[in-house]
Amino acid sequence: MSTALPSNPRREGDDPAAREKLVALRSALLRLHKTLIDMERRVYEKEFGAVNVGEFFRLVVDHPQFAWLHNISEFVVRIDESLTSEAPVVPADADTAVSLARNMFTPTADGDAFQKKYFDAIQSDPNVVMEHGELARVFLSENLPGAGGKKKS
Repeated sequence: MSTALPSNPRREGDDPAAREKLVALRSALLRLHKTLIDMERRVYEKEFGAVNVGEFFRLVVDHPQFAWLHNISEFVVRIDESLTSEAPVVPADADTAVSLARNMFTPTADGDAFQKKYFDAIQSDPNVVMEHGELARVFLSENLPGAGGKKKS
């Protein structure tokens, strides 16, 4: 079996719909992650002043304000591992990843620490709202016939 980059929607041996779903989820998570990092940077710089690229990298890795975003990075790494492993991607892989993401990215003031921070981000930044909408499209695509997902009844 040939290996493929995580962003490649096709690889021999993989279930095409499952792989496409994982690639779409990965892409939506990366865009959302970038938007959330940008939001946190604006908040940080408003309080402490502008930072250069090196300082910003250190903040993203080590500062408590950015720590909640590490969950997204880890999620994307897991998807990348699934997309590049020698084992073929099967529907259960995509279904599990989408289900976990749907639970993780349910913004609620009453949820776990991540969900609360995510809820606050959605309340405060319209760019996060837009990217959340794109992520929700990935979740909804499971219910559409012919969209790589199975139709729910």
